[in-house]
Amino acid sequence: MDFYYGLAQIIGVHTLLGLSAYMVLLTGQVSLAQAGFAAVGAYVAAMLTVLAGMHLFPALLIAGIAAATIACAVGFPALRVRGLMLVIATLAFGEAVRLFFFNFDYQIAKGEVRVGPLGGEGFRQIRYFPENGWTTFEVMLLIWAIVAMVMAALWWMDRSRTGAVLRAVGEDELAAQSVGINLTAVKVSAMAAGGFIAGLSGGIYAHYTTHIEHANFGVVLATFAIAYPILGGLSSVFGTVIAVVFIQGVLIEGLRFMGDWRNLLFGALIVLAMNLRPHGLLDPRSLAMLRRLVGRA
Repeated sequence: MDFYYGLAQIIGVHTLLGLSAYMVLLTGQVSLAQAGFAAVGAYVAAMLTVLAGMHLFPALLIAGIAAATIACAVGFPALRVRGLMLVIATLAFGEAVRLFFFNFDYQIAKGEVRVGPLGGEGFRQIRYFPENGWTTFEVMLLIWAIVAMVMAALWWMDRSRTGAVLRAVGEDELAAQSVGINLTAVKVSAMAAGGFIAGLSGGIYAHYTTHIEHANFGVVLATFAIAYPILGGLSSVFGTVIAVVFIQGVLIEGLRFMGDWRNLLFGALIVLAMNLRPHGLLDPRSLAMLRRLVGRA
């Protein structure tokens, strides 16, 4: 059962990462910086629990705030550009963060062992869960409890004035600006909220893997982050969960027996899904159908 609990942990962490990109995509912006924000959250949370001896929950909160602060700072200059220029700018930021942690060296002695990030060798001995007696099942429950809270907050936001404003900016910036919406404030707020969620995902990831390094937060992870909400659809937060289960559970784990051939099939299935379902797996029509079925039930 530990294998399935571990798989559920991976899906939960990637769901948080996808939801962080979902926030930004609602405003019509494509950002490849989510992996960088996750890296900040991972290293900050790990340093707080390992080096400072802090409890996990405040460490995750501080890690999320740190990532949100950096996302806000990045958002002001980056969101002045659009389209491919924004993609390049956020990609450059993500790579800059990765290279920073590649050269980041800060260790302290704990007994006979030195702990802390050690540049290219990464950050080892993140032992909060094993040292406090957490089982794989309990870690999985914690991850999905956090996922459920984030999804509930985003679901509520989608149905509030905030969600309407975000979608208005994403659909037509000129029309949104004409009714008095501050585009910069909306985009930077979405970027900061997305950074907070990405920071949470990074902090959780660091603690359940017990070892992180700069290579974990590269372009591939950033691409996955934006692929989840695009493939799942921006009509609902549940589309992101469906996409993560499809990619991580079915394509990556379910087809592991295919070896390298899995990579070819992976790309082909993604292209096929995007052509057959251009608005995502959970598009507005599917969402309306599900609501009718639930109403009848």
